[in-house]
Formats: sequence, C-alpha cells, structure tokens
Amino acid sequence: MVPDQVRAFVRRHPTVRRAARRIRMHLPERLGGINPDRLPPNIRRFELALPVRDGGSPIGPPTLTVRSPGELWVAKRLAERGLAGYEPETLACFLAALEHGRPGAVLDVGANIGVYAALAAARTYRDVYAFEPTPDVAATARAIAADNELGFRVEELALSNHSGTATLRLSATTDASNSLAEGFRREVGRIPVRLDTLARWRERAGVVPAVIKIDTETTEPDVIAGGLEVLRRFRPWVFCEVLPDRGVEERLMALLEPLDYGWYHLSGATPYPPRPEITGRGYGSRDRMWMFAPEPPAPGFWRAADNWRSAIDACRPPTG
Repeated sequence: MVPDQVRAFVRRHPTVRRAARRIRMHLPERLGGINPDRLPPNIRRFELALPVRDGGSPIGPPTLTVRSPGELWVAKRLAERGLAGYEPETLACFLAALEHGRPGAVLDVGANIGVYAALAAARTYRDVYAFEPTPDVAATARAIAADNELGFRVEELALSNHSGTATLRLSATTDASNSLAEGFRREVGRIPVRLDTLARWRERAGVVPAVIKIDTETTEPDVIAGGLEVLRRFRPWVFCEVLPDRGVEERLMALLEPLDYGWYHLSGATPYPPRPEITGRGYGSRDRMWMFAPEPPAPGFWRAADNWRSAIDACRPPTG
C-alpha cells in the first residue's frame, strides 16, 4: 500500500494505531520516530464543566464525563481549554436559541464528538440528534451520550443535497476537518459513508427541527440545499460555519435570501447586527460561525446569550 493508504488504515483501527506508536517510540526521528513525551494518551478521560446560567432553572448535570481516543482533536481542545475555549460566542447564542426557539428538536450536523448535541441534551428537554459520518468519532459521541445518560441519538450519516453514498476524505490535519469536499485538506485516506438529505431524513424520522448547527467543512451549502423544505416549513434557527475562499458564502446567500432569514456573524460583543452579506473573509479561525435567524432576535434573546456567555466563560479546566 502507498503511504497515505497505510496512514488511513492505521487511523481507522485503534489497535493498529497504538501498536504503531509503540514501535515509533523506539525509532530515531529521521526514521519516523516520535518523542514519547509528545504522545497523546490511548484514551483521554476528563470532566467537562457545563454552564449554569444565573436565574435559570437547573437542568441536567454540572459536568460531563468525556471518554475519547487520545488523538481526537476536539476532545484534546476541550480537555485543555474547556467550553470557555471552544466557540463560546456560538455556544452562548445556541443556548439562547434553545430557550427562545419554537418547540422542536435540535440537530447537530457535522457533530464530531457531539459538543453541541451534548450541551443541548444536558440543558434542555428537547429531542437531540447528532450527525457524524466518521466511525470512530461517531462512536465517541455515542459513548458521551451513554456515559452521561443524555439520550441524544447519533446518526452515522452525512447530510448533503442528495441521497446514496459518498466518499469522506480523512484529513491529514485533524479529524475535525474530515470532509466530503475534494481538495479541502491534504488527505490520509478515504472511506465510503452513507448520505442523505435533511428533508428526507426528517420525513422518515418524523422530527420537527427547531435549532440546527451545521459544521461540515465547506459542504454547508449542500446541507442547506437538501433541507430547503425544512427551513421553509419549520423556520429553525441555524448556526453555520462559513470558511472563506471556498464559494460557500455566495451559495449560502443564494439559498437563504428567498427564505427571508437574517444573517448574524457571531463575533465580539452582543447584540450582533444583521449583516448585508455572508462572508468568511477577514476573520480569525475562531470567528467562522454565523447565525441564520428566521426572525430578528428580540432583546430577551441577546440578554440570554450574554448570561450564557458569562456562564460559559467560567467553564475552564481545573488548574494545578
């Protein structure tokens, strides 16, 4: 097998991955050896503090137990920085939308290990669904749901603008940038995954979506295109990553403009103003998330977001 195929095989099989690491620990760096001090643990376990809003009704546990393969990027970042260091502006508005949105389910599309799904399940009584096509990452999301008795459902499925099967490209950068898009990142391999549209999945599941988060590494417009009927009929709040220079912005505007959604860039202090266009240019790596609102957010929405942001800022790992 060529080197990239070998890397892909190793990434898909944890036992092989651990054995390969043990071998590389005894090799010089010029032959592919690695410093044992830089190795991630085989399994990463930690408690993740969850936000508790002042004046809010206490729902769910104060912390989540996270058990993850050591190399998964999102788990590593959460262990090091907590929720305070993981998209805090978006998480605050997401939680505000859960409070102020219509009754219905929460969909975490491109869930990775299910941060948004777990938070929604821990802080609301809504039905929650996480969509993650990468098998080992989806398995970690299921473990988080089971270990914490959260009850959200993990769909090992990619959402797009058609149904069938597709090729998921495994990123050489991190597992958080696996994508259906060809050429998005340097690849270490490819795996086949199941594919469906949001509209068809919703019809089968009998779900009414109220809040949707989408982070699928440049294929977000395909997810929207496959769910236009859902947005038109149910008017969910949508939280969406927008990466620059990929044609994502123009396609999103073309899809959303006829639906009369407002566009809000989630960065800095609230209240965020509606934007005349969607763009990913000119922002840092932590400022890629947008809120597509079916109606102008009321002052109470922004107050709730500010309260949640203060609670999220307190969610840091213990020191010492």
